[in-house]
Amino acid sequence: MMGKLSKNQQRREVIAIDVKQARQSTLDNLSYQFNTTRSKETIKPTKAIVINKISDTTKEDELALKVEFSLLPSKKLFSKVNLDLFFQEHLLSSTTISIPQSTLLNDTSEFPLILDMRGIVVGEYLFRVEMYELWSSGEKLNFTAKEISVQYVPKTREERLVKIPTVKSVAGSDIAVVSSLAKNIFREIDQDQKQDAISRRDEW
Repeated sequence: MMGKLSKNQQRREVIAIDVKQARQSTLDNLSYQFNTTRSKETIKPTKAIVINKISDTTKEDELALKVEFSLLPSKKLFSKVNLDLFFQEHLLSSTTISIPQSTLLNDTSEFPLILDMRGIVVGEYLFRVEMYELWSSGEKLNFTAKEISVQYVPKTREERLVKIPTVKSVAGSDIAVVSSLAKNIFREIDQDQKQDAISRRDEW
């Protein structure tokens, strides 16, 4: 058929074929790039802070809270997280926690707080913990929250009553509870040191 066409018609046919091939190549390339982008987005790990539980222990005029949280998919994706503690909607404390990258630490950690409850009357109180990553713009990323209702009964009676407790002690900003394996290692080291001290004392 090409031989029966004029030279101008043959050129038009060649150009049309080239344009068609170029368009198909462009579409194929765009499709590949689009699929590649979607594939990368699909496998990109999603960061999340999960508050597993908040436990409470009442002591002499004190309330000890322990916040257990997990950093997903791995603590390696986090450098710092913020922890805010509320009492009946009143902000009691705000702490920035540095996340250690030690191999002795797993992705689940604990953060303890001790509250001075002197002057707080007997009753049921609501505590809320909020955790997030604070962006430079002030935006709270990966925000999560958990509440716990505590039935507080003071061990002693105070003449001066208060409505809001105070935070007496918090863990250091770079403290996180180590994994059970690491705990056992530290416990064995401590026991060895105590045994060594006892042996030395007996030798004296």
